[in-house]
Amino acid sequence: MLSHLVIHLHGGAGKDGRRRLTGWLFKRFNISGDELADFFGGPAFLAWARMGNLHGWGGPLPQSWLDGQLVLQKKILDRMYEFGMFPVLPAFSGNVPLALKFKFPSAKITRLGNWFTVNSNPRWCCTYLLDATDPLFVEIGKAFIEKQVEEYGRSSHIYNCDTFDENTPPVDDPNYISSLGAAIYRGIQSGDNDAIWLMQGWLFSYDPFWQPPEMKALLHSVPIGRMVVLDLYAEVKPVWITSQQFYGIPYIWCMLHNFAANIEMYGILDAVASGPIEARTSENSTMVGVGMCMEGIEQNPVVYDLMSEMAFHRKKIDMKAWIDLYPRRRYGKNVPAIQDAWKILHHTLYNCTDGANDKNRDVIVAFPDVDPSIILIPKAYNSAALHHFSRQLSERAQSIGAPNSFDKPHLWYSTSDVLYALELFLENGDEISDSNTFRYDLVDLTRQALAKYANQIFLTVIEAYQTKDVEKAGIYSKLFLDFVEDLDILLSCHDGFLLGSWLESAKNLAEDLEQEKQYEWNARTQITMWFDNTETEASLLRDYGNKYWAGLLVDYYKPRAAIYFKYLLESMVKGERFSLEDWRREWIGLTNKWQSSRKVFPVKASGDALSVSRRLYDKYLRNSDSKLLPVFMDDSSIKAGSF
Repeated sequence: MLSHLVIHLHGGAGKDGRRRLTGWLFKRFNISGDELADFFGGPAFLAWARMGNLHGWGGPLPQSWLDGQLVLQKKILDRMYEFGMFPVLPAFSGNVPLALKFKFPSAKITRLGNWFTVNSNPRWCCTYLLDATDPLFVEIGKAFIEKQVEEYGRSSHIYNCDTFDENTPPVDDPNYISSLGAAIYRGIQSGDNDAIWLMQGWLFSYDPFWQPPEMKALLHSVPIGRMVVLDLYAEVKPVWITSQQFYGIPYIWCMLHNFAANIEMYGILDAVASGPIEARTSENSTMVGVGMCMEGIEQNPVVYDLMSEMAFHRKKIDMKAWIDLYPRRRYGKNVPAIQDAWKILHHTLYNCTDGANDKNRDVIVAFPDVDPSIILIPKAYNSAALHHFSRQLSERAQSIGAPNSFDKPHLWYSTSDVLYALELFLENGDEISDSNTFRYDLVDLTRQALAKYANQIFLTVIEAYQTKDVEKAGIYSKLFLDFVEDLDILLSCHDGFLLGSWLESAKNLAEDLEQEKQYEWNARTQITMWFDNTETEASLLRDYGNKYWAGLLVDYYKPRAAIYFKYLLESMVKGERFSLEDWRREWIGLTNKWQSSRKVFPVKASGDALSVSRRLYDKYLRNSDSKLLPVFMDDSSIKAGSF
C-alpha cells in the first residue's frame, strides 16, 4: 500500500539531470545539440519548460550545468533509496522540440496556444506537443524510460507525466480523451512493464474543461492500480469530494499551500489537521497517502510543521492543544503570552476559509499598473463596500477602456487582532530573543502588519490624487517611499529575508563569468518581470514570484514606486491625465536594467530584530490614524472582507 511508503516526486536538481537525458533521447531521433538549445528553459524556468508552457527563456543550458546536475541527481537518488523512499521519475509527456516536426513530418505534432506572453511571440511560447496516439509517442516514451533505468541503475516503477497541466486537450470527446490516456500509459509501460503513472490533479481544479465525463475518460483509460492521482490542492479545493473519490482511482491527499514562493503569513491549519483523516476514513475511500506539493517553501513554517506530521496521525489533530505546545517546541521555552499570541494567529492568519488562492499582491511587491483615476476608494468601510470593491473597479476600468491591472491584496482576517498578537510578541520578546526561530517569526509578523499599512498609504495617495490635493499626495508618496526603506531595514535583521542569499546561490553554480551572468539574470528575472515585455507593455507574469527580501525592496520596489508617484504628481501639477505609457516605459526600463545588474547584496543579517520591530511598531502602528488605516479599525466586518 502506498500509504505505508514515503514517495518523493523527484524534482529540483533532478529536473536538470533529466534534461541531460532528454537531450540524449532527442539526439537519438536525429535532433542536433543546436536544435535542442532553444528547447530547454533557463535554470530558473525549468519547471515551466517541462510543462510545455515556454521554451528557450533564460537559456540555453550549458553542458556543464547538465553534467553537474546529473551527478547531483544520482547522489539524491542513492540517498533516497538508502532511506527507503520511492523516488518518482519523469516520463515522456509529449513536449517536443520544433525540429522533430521537420524530422518526422507525418507525426501528429500540434502547436500549443499562447501561455502568458504579451503578443504570442513564438520565440518563447507556443511549444509543440506530440499526440499520444501517434506511434512515435510510444517509441520515444519507451526510449526515455529505458535510458533512465540504464543511467540510474534501478527504478521504483513510479513515473510522473502531466501532459495536460495547463494545456487543454483539443477535443472534449471522452473517447478521444480515453485514447490519449491509454496511449500515454503505453508510452510509460513500454519502458517498464511494472510502471505506475503518477499524475497531478491540478488540471481538475484549474481547468473547467475537465467535467465528469472527461475526468472519467482520462482516469479510467489506465488499468486500476496503475494510476495514482495527486489531489494537489486538497486543503482548499479537494477534488476527491466532488469526483466520487476520483471515480475509484487511488489518490494522494496533497497540500499545495503556496504559489510562487511569495512571502505572506497564510494557511488553513484546521483543514490540514483534519482533511487527510476525513479523506482516509470516508466511505469508499481510495486515498493511499498524503503529500506536499507547494510551489515554494521557506515561509510559514507552522504550516509545514503541521503537514509533516499528518502522515503519522490516525485521528484528527486537536489544534487547540497543538497550538498551545507549538511555541514552546519552536522557541525552546514556554512563555504564556506568546502562547496567547499564537492562539490569535491560529484563528486569523492561519484560518483562511474564503477559498481564495493566496498569491501576495501587496502594493509594495506587486505595484499596480493602472491609471490612478480608475481606482475606487471605498468611503464606507463595511463588508458590502469591501465586497463590491473589486467588481466596481473592474467595471470602471472597462468603461474608460483601461486595463484592470490592480490585483487587490487578499485580506481575510481582522487586522486589529493580528496587531494585538504582534504586541504580545514585542512585549514578551526579551524572554526568547536568543531564539533564531523567534526572531524569524517576529520579523515575519511585523512585516505582515506593516505590509497592510503600506496598502493603505497607497490608497491615501490615490484618494489625494482624485480630490486634487497635491500637498497631501506629495506627503503620503514620500511616506510610502520612506516606509519601504524602513521595511527593508527590518527584513535585513534575519537571514531568512535576504536577496543576497538568493543571488549568490545562483552565481555559485557557475563555472565561468558568462555562466555567472546568465544564472544571476535568471534569478533576478524570476522574482521580478518575466517572461517577455515590450518597451511599453509589461509582462503578464510581472511580480508572480515577488518577495519581501531586504535589498529587493530598496533597490527595485522603491525606485519603481517612485517612478509611479513622479508621474502621478506631475499630472496633478500640470492638470493633465496620468501618463500611463510614460510610466510603463520608465518602469520596464528600470526592470530590464535591474535584471542585468551585477550589484552585490549582503548574505548575512544585520541589526537587532526585536529593537527594530519595536521601533517600527511605535513609528507606524501604535497610534495609527484611523482615517489613513481603516482596516486597522476594530471592526469585525473586516474579517469577511477583501481589501
